[in-house]
Amino acid sequence: MASADSLTAVRGSTPPRALPDSYAVGPYPPAGSHGPVDPVRPAPLVPSPEVLSRLSACAEAADRSREPDREAVAVLRDSGLLALVVPRSHGGAGADAVALNSCVEQVAAVNASAAIMLFQHCAVTSRIVENGTPAQHREVLPKLAGGQWLAASAWSESGAGADKKKLSTLAHRTPEGGWLLDGAKSFTTSAGLADVYLVLAQSQEEPAASDSSSQDTGYGAAGQTFFLVPGEHPGLLPDTSLRLTGMRGSATGFVSVRECRVPDTARLGPPGVAASIIARVRDSGATLGAVAVGIAQAALDAAHEHAARRGLYVHQAVRHRLVDLATQVESARAVVERAGRRTSADPGLTTLHSKLAASAAAERVVADVAQFLGSAGYVETHPINRFGRDARAVALMGPTNDLCKELVSLSWNR
Repeated sequence: MASADSLTAVRGSTPPRALPDSYAVGPYPPAGSHGPVDPVRPAPLVPSPEVLSRLSACAEAADRSREPDREAVAVLRDSGLLALVVPRSHGGAGADAVALNSCVEQVAAVNASAAIMLFQHCAVTSRIVENGTPAQHREVLPKLAGGQWLAASAWSESGAGADKKKLSTLAHRTPEGGWLLDGAKSFTTSAGLADVYLVLAQSQEEPAASDSSSQDTGYGAAGQTFFLVPGEHPGLLPDTSLRLTGMRGSATGFVSVRECRVPDTARLGPPGVAASIIARVRDSGATLGAVAVGIAQAALDAAHEHAARRGLYVHQAVRHRLVDLATQVESARAVVERAGRRTSADPGLTTLHSKLAASAAAERVVADVAQFLGSAGYVETHPINRFGRDARAVALMGPTNDLCKELVSLSWNR
């Protein structure tokens, strides 16, 4: 994240060439032909009170309807927050991981579904910044910054496991030099709402044994390749029939790619080395722990509102109980901030620890607050019930907490 302003092309990537009109909103321009980037208003680093208020209202409505939160996406597009990690040279805020985590936390405190959609958008954007060609930067980044495009990652699939080592989605080279994608993805956030998907596929092109990218990273496997596929591209079909207990507005569902033909310019990074790109994600300092901290803070705020309304602050036991809860939230926030600063001896491990610590803290805090609220929190419409479902979801998001533990301990068994 800290190197968001570095737009270095990947070595060995193929020269950019124009895409057919059906592939993108506008074809990637040939090298040297691009004009000035359209002016974009300064991107904010924090959500405004108005944005947070609108997202809060969206969260309650989406939780009741269990439908994809299109209104929240509209708010995010208009807020400027989708430009968070886009380099300033392409209309973004150029935010580092500390700023990203802080912004995601604030959004999660009012709308966890919107926060995870924002986080995934920024994660895909960062992968494009780090691994995209100059042509991809010119074409895609301004759209991501301006809110015209919402990005989503399509990595998970049924049967592949949390570590993404046995993908059934395949990518075959075509005689024309492009690729044919075929497979199905599951648990894709923003399915049906995203304008571009980062699709992970097994391309059968394994790197040389001497290539460091061929080493086992614990997440992903050799011979996998990333592709950027627009949401309206022929052959890509989202399915939002999946009904989740938590994060109900996040449009988490299925995405299939059937006979989906894309040009080689849709490839992100060299062929066969997606696992190494995935491995570097944890070093960025961006962490899903930020979503968990936001949920925990929302639960703590609900406890304070209840205590104030009922006049419970006069009781020392109540005050001390709230202090204990606040300490847990502050501790989780501290480890998330440490991950974002990337100052530890191993920033990647700190990022993994931050997700484990913050998600566990969020579940504890929400459960304790639910008990503190008593019968007031047992009403179905009380937000504490949504907080509990959403907090549980963070632990199951990739890398899942079980996989985080495996990744942390991987070197101990070598």
